[in-house]
Amino acid sequence: MHTSRGIGVALVAAAIAVGTGGRPASAQSQTQPQAAGTELEEVVVTARKRDEAFRDVPITVNVFTSQEIQSAGITEPRDFIAKIPNVTMVEVQNVGNSFITVRGISQARNSEPSVAVVVDGVLETNPYEFNQELFDVRQIEFLKGPQGALYGRNAIGGAIIISTPDPSDHFEGSSRVGVGNGLAESASLMLTGPVDSAGTLRFRSSFNFYNTDGYLQNVYLDRKADPYRDYTGRFRLLWKPLDNVSADLRVLLDRVQTTAYYYIIPRTTESNIFSSGAVSDANDVTSPIQTNNLGSDDRDVRNGVLKVDIGVPDAGTWTLTTDYDQSKEIDTGDAFDFRPVNTSLVYVATGGVPGGVVNPNAFPFDESQSQFIYQRAWSQEVRFTSLASGGFSWIGGAYFIHTDRFISTGNLIDRGVGAPPRVYYTPIGPGPFGFVNNTNATFLADLQHQHAFALYGDATWDMSKQWELDAAVRYDSDTRRNQTDTPQAFLPDPAATTGEVRKHTWEAWQPKVTVRYKPADNMTVYGGWSRGFRSGGFNQTGVGAIAAKEGLLGVGDLFNAEIADTVEFGLKSQFADRRVSVDADVFHTHSQNGYFFQYDPATSTQNLGNLNATYKGAELSVTARPVDRLNLYASFGYTDGTITKMANPAVLGNKPPLLTRDTAQFGGEYRQPLGGLTGTLRLDYNYIGRTWWDTGAVKDANGQQVSRDPVSLVDLRAGLEGERWVASLWSKNLTNKIYNAEFSPGGFLWRALPRRYGVDFTYKF
Repeated sequence: MHTSRGIGVALVAAAIAVGTGGRPASAQSQTQPQAAGTELEEVVVTARKRDEAFRDVPITVNVFTSQEIQSAGITEPRDFIAKIPNVTMVEVQNVGNSFITVRGISQARNSEPSVAVVVDGVLETNPYEFNQELFDVRQIEFLKGPQGALYGRNAIGGAIIISTPDPSDHFEGSSRVGVGNGLAESASLMLTGPVDSAGTLRFRSSFNFYNTDGYLQNVYLDRKADPYRDYTGRFRLLWKPLDNVSADLRVLLDRVQTTAYYYIIPRTTESNIFSSGAVSDANDVTSPIQTNNLGSDDRDVRNGVLKVDIGVPDAGTWTLTTDYDQSKEIDTGDAFDFRPVNTSLVYVATGGVPGGVVNPNAFPFDESQSQFIYQRAWSQEVRFTSLASGGFSWIGGAYFIHTDRFISTGNLIDRGVGAPPRVYYTPIGPGPFGFVNNTNATFLADLQHQHAFALYGDATWDMSKQWELDAAVRYDSDTRRNQTDTPQAFLPDPAATTGEVRKHTWEAWQPKVTVRYKPADNMTVYGGWSRGFRSGGFNQTGVGAIAAKEGLLGVGDLFNAEIADTVEFGLKSQFADRRVSVDADVFHTHSQNGYFFQYDPATSTQNLGNLNATYKGAELSVTARPVDRLNLYASFGYTDGTITKMANPAVLGNKPPLLTRDTAQFGGEYRQPLGGLTGTLRLDYNYIGRTWWDTGAVKDANGQQVSRDPVSLVDLRAGLEGERWVASLWSKNLTNKIYNAEFSPGGFLWRALPRRYGVDFTYKF
């Protein structure tokens, strides 16, 4: 393994100017290079739940084809999101906490997502499952703007459509192995083919393994803070007894083992424990990770889907989809202020505390934490998609989902004598503040039952060869019942009781109207208005009373549903004999009851509140194939936002949380024949502009709203391709830019990944 790492270093050093294969998200999303010639080939998308040419769809869409996914080295969601203008992603705290911001519409911990994620036509029911390894994927589509009319609640910022390849009618397979720095190793295998001689029953199975010791150093433990291991398996059976009938069964199993809570809280003066959190600097990269325990984070996902399509002659297709999903995640680690026990704020401030029955003398005293989330969901969708007749086509459907969700969080006494235990359904110890090692100092638990249903319809009318009108509407109703499972001794609010039940229903209509105009075959102009809806929810029982005492304005036991109205105009065009494409759009969004995040150290809870904001911006993407074998792209996104209403009037006029003002991407791919082989070079540059992290209630040293300076990242990739194999040398964050992926209220910093590099080899058989 060490030898492989040394070879990787040498190869990267020898290939400093190398690029990767495929085209950029924004550019790639639009076209796909042909094997020869300079013309850009059109891509087919399913953005409106039917196959259409990308250039004809009146939606801002970024698409990655299978060729681009492979040649650009896309193996995780962060890889394709980094290539899309006006979209950013934060991975923080634990593997399930990854959230996306689209044109300013953001997501927060333990919240509903900002985008709907659809895998092979099935809505992903748990946002904690989004961050998975991407392998054996055929296409990825990213739709911007509210897509709730077709994809339902929580598609308030957009939708991500991930498609895997269908099982093949002949036997074939592929395998991939890779090594990299961080003692990383990966392997995947795919097999597909017919089961019966007639070929009516086909299978596809794929497996992926990834393991690394990590990339971020914990200076106190003298080891990496972020080891990561993932096992994923997918199995699919496709039965087509008739031309117009098919049954598609899919199973997914995924297990992740990693760590959590390796935050950094800088001090103005390291020796002064009371200066913790006083440094509100999102750009601080000098303070190291120094938690006194490594912590743990295990996530298990199980998913099964049955989708049946029944074609009705001369009418359309019925689609019936049944989905069962279950996930568990338990994570433990250090707690505030994420330092060794004997230098932590809690211990130094108290000088130690009495040992009680354990030790009458003073002893080191700190805190660790544990969080457990278990969720299972069953959903059913029935949809009819009509054939086009007389320029008119329509889609109608109904959707139902039942979800059970349990969450527990708590702080534990940490005397520095061992790793924190995992706490699931009940706390350790009879009550808070027993001061015995690894007993709970705080504990909150809630059980939620959710029933949601929706009815939706979409109608498209081709009024003429040039004009199209599309109108869609969806009604969503989401009822949640929350039961307090916290033992009475641990409830922070004396007025609360164990077994207390809270119930609330959030509902909304989500209409969308779009007009498309095609003045020529190579140009599409579109505009419209759409509304998105994201459900509200419950903070854990009793935090509202504590937040009020601590002056955390806008945090209660319940947070409201968000409504976002967007007006958008766009253009898609091709020029120079289809060698150049230019896409542009402008948008304006008003959000009512958007989310903001607030951590409460007193209860170790992650809470949401609401605010109103407006967003406006634009995007521009250009793709060019000036000569044979060369593809170039550039894209730019700009978003401005303003808080217009919130419980804390001091933040009015500030930037909304997680807003990134501008993003830019550019790069290219060059393919060169080499005596029967093909060499590829690719460069990807990603610019992430100034980012504001919270509402501005916390100020930096200059009295300004806390923000991170712009970040520039470079990825490089070189490849050599044969008829059945591809060998690739790659580097992500080649320049080793050190920056923080997140700043959270309270001065919490989360360090982004440094330079990674490696070698992959893929073989098809």
